[in-house]
Amino acid sequence: MQLGEFSRAGLTRSDVKACDHDLGGQAKDLPWGRVDEDTGQLSITFGRSAKTSDFIVDALEARWQALPTHEQRATERVQLKMDNGPESSGVRTQFLHRIVQFADQIGKPLQLLDFPPYHSKYKPIERCWGILALHWNGTRLRDVETMLAWAKSLTWKGHPPVVELNHKEYSRGLTLGKNAMRAIECRLDRHPQLPKWDILIRPAAPD
Repeated sequence: MQLGEFSRAGLTRSDVKACDHDLGGQAKDLPWGRVDEDTGQLSITFGRSAKTSDFIVDALEARWQALPTHEQRATERVQLKMDNGPESSGVRTQFLHRIVQFADQIGKPLQLLDFPPYHSKYKPIERCWGILALHWNGTRLRDVETMLAWAKSLTWKGHPPVVELNHKEYSRGLTLGKNAMRAIECRLDRHPQLPKWDILIRPAAPD
């Protein structure tokens, strides 16, 4: 997402002309979102670096830590419906490595459910992105403060979203070697018919 004097078709909410192309823009912020299907709570994390497996799992960890203790304790299993993107697919070694660590950290079984390609209409988060795009359409997102303010003013299911900014720098292209991945695969209970799209991870027994 480009930040600057840009706006779709060059039209803004005021009488100020904006650029209708994003050529030459420098600042970018990449959003990642999560919808709690039980409560309808929308969370959006903007990253200032790259949308990597580590960025996604860091955002998940932050959301878990923000939950009240009683909600953490009441959760028997964490189910994550992912978008099967390249950074979070069932074959992405770095993502699987981090998500196994996450399951161990929270001490809860964790189920990964990936949507097949070309099934965006079934993903709740995709509908959120459409609402956000309409919400700030015509707004000049000149800087990160403007972007965050507009994201926070969105309403989803009658509630404002939780909006965060991640300043961490992430390295692209991290992968696990074959030996390290064998140890991770031993922790993955893959569905026999849907091995890439339905994975159960049980937390390691405490020492």
